[in-house]
Amino acid sequence: MLNNINLEKILCLDIETVSQYPDFDSTPEEVRPLWKRKADNLKKDDDDTHISIYDRAGIYAEFGKIICISTGFLTTKDGERQFRMKSFYGDDEKVLLEEFAALLNKLKPGMALCGHNGKEFDFPYICRRMVIHGIELPAMLDISGKKPWEITHLDTMELWKFGDYKNYTPLNLLAYILGIPSPKDDIDGSQVGHVYWVEKDLERIVTYCRKDVITVMQILLKLKGQAILTEGEVVF
Repeated sequence: MLNNINLEKILCLDIETVSQYPDFDSTPEEVRPLWKRKADNLKKDDDDTHISIYDRAGIYAEFGKIICISTGFLTTKDGERQFRMKSFYGDDEKVLLEEFAALLNKLKPGMALCGHNGKEFDFPYICRRMVIHGIELPAMLDISGKKPWEITHLDTMELWKFGDYKNYTPLNLLAYILGIPSPKDDIDGSQVGHVYWVEKDLERIVTYCRKDVITVMQILLKLKGQAILTEGEVVF
């Protein structure tokens, strides 16, 4: 499948997000009632409170922030493949978003973005945070008013659905069933906030984010019937 898709014209990406503050007590007074209202709709158990589930704030662009965006694209020269990667990360979200926007603005026409659940999470989250910081959306992300065929966004989870809108397949499960090394061999998304705020180990998060991006390309290669990348073909 994917016969009409050139993998060398795809920028794979993944983002890592955390809550804007380390805990609920650190949030500004004006934010607290807003989070409480949001948390009322997120409670799963009777014991859940707006304080105990504050770690979920990172999932929502209104209460979270991006701490890493990792990207990768495939090139082939003289029959040799390279998956070239670049990560934008740091505590200053505006700076990393500006740097990422500059990358998108430099891409050649015809390039597409691809993530796992990217259409539902990564792409809109990036857009919302850019708007909050007053950053002009790159053309690849500014989809308002565009026709469906004009939007150059791909999503490996959507490709795996094969039209089944009820199906949700997480990245690590899809990797497992396709025989791809798991990207969750160290931490998973639920631990990112703790690693960032408590352990203060951003580099560990960046490594985790890169693994997700590599896995996105591995899935595309599998869907296209091609051999997956070897460790030596990944260039940082």
